[in-house]
Amino acid sequence: MKKLIPQSLKNIYHLFQAILANIWFGFPSRKIKVIGVTGTDGKTTTVQIITKILEEADSPENPNSGLGARKVAMASTINFKLNEKEWTNLSHFTTLSAFAVQKFIRQAVDANCEYLVLETSSHSLDQHRVWGINYKTAVITNVTREHLDYHKTMKKYRQAKRKLFDKVETAIVNLDMEKPEEYLDCKAREIFGYSLKNENYKLQTTSCKLTPVIAEDIELGINYSKFKIQNLPAGRQGSKFTLNLVGDFNIENALAAISVGISEGISLETCAKAIEKIKGVPGRMEYVPNEKGLNILVDFALTPEALKKLYSLLAKIKKPEARIIAVFGACGERDRGKRPIIGEIVARYADFVIVTNDEPYRENPENIINEVFKGVVGNDKISNKKKEGVNCWRIMDRREAIRFALNIAQADDIIAVTGMGAEESMVVGDKKILWNDRKVILEELNAL
Repeated sequence: MKKLIPQSLKNIYHLFQAILANIWFGFPSRKIKVIGVTGTDGKTTTVQIITKILEEADSPENPNSGLGARKVAMASTINFKLNEKEWTNLSHFTTLSAFAVQKFIRQAVDANCEYLVLETSSHSLDQHRVWGINYKTAVITNVTREHLDYHKTMKKYRQAKRKLFDKVETAIVNLDMEKPEEYLDCKAREIFGYSLKNENYKLQTTSCKLTPVIAEDIELGINYSKFKIQNLPAGRQGSKFTLNLVGDFNIENALAAISVGISEGISLETCAKAIEKIKGVPGRMEYVPNEKGLNILVDFALTPEALKKLYSLLAKIKKPEARIIAVFGACGERDRGKRPIIGEIVARYADFVIVTNDEPYRENPENIINEVFKGVVGNDKISNKKKEGVNCWRIMDRREAIRFALNIAQADDIIAVTGMGAEESMVVGDKKILWNDRKVILEELNAL
């Protein structure tokens, strides 16, 4: 029945709900600084880093105290935070309903929080679920192929995310993303552009308002990333940062968060101290400790671009004799066109590929696996195609797939289990089945 109702009519309903929710809770976002983070990949990690930087900073009323007295609320795909209280997001939604969001903002205001860091999805922007939220700062990490089952075209997808920038005071844009000018061209009083590539910075400095935040002297390790920031005004250059997260894409996320810190008057030294304290983000390049000598990672990557970045990184940092073993699938009732694409990308980098069940929702999981597998085995025009039963397999049961990967792995191999990240459940039909990749991996390791 829901599919018979046009999305435009649903959006009117969502707008009505948002207006009512704002009135009911007294337009609470007018009493707190709201930092919105959108993008296809990296939103959750960026939200976590921003929150840590804000918490590390002294309050304006008590500067130089070293106590980190700013109160911060946070809502992300994986968790919520109100000052010291933190709990898991079990909803499977990046941005909740209008009433749930407004209720959370009201709780943040009542708890005397100065900031709310809100992960904001393109769906919530398009459906008016975040109507009435008084965003002070907008951050975009990137826009790559995803959600075309809903938005239909990349142009409409980009336009949905652009709505976050309509009325903000500060805009923060990844200069390395495709078409950053669409987001730089806004009415914000202060605009930051962050980049890993100086040539992109030079190409995009068309606005006198743009403050560049550029990473240089980048060093990538198996469990860390290091970099410096240059191109800032005199007296603020050359700060060194150590990030306990792997990959240049996580440096991008850190640069976005640092830009937020700078815009809020937080020193680079404080940003660096906060970033170094982050030991990891659940379900995002999360290392699973073990005594088998294996490098096991759990990550949420599910888009073509995210998987390409992840596996190209693993190919760079692995030992020469080590192999990459991929365990992944695709979500049901989502963009079907990307399924063979992600299969081909993973097969390009991984030595062994295991396609398994992800959240199928009401779709036939076997059909989903087969569509992904078409990209894995490829065709005569694809040089990296795999051969089923030799270096690639279809295993329906996700636990069995993980067990198989652990059994074929040798010391120093990298096993990447992607697609579900830190989710605590799997949606199958109309049911939510208890599931967590990291917990299952640890259970199977103990059973070996």
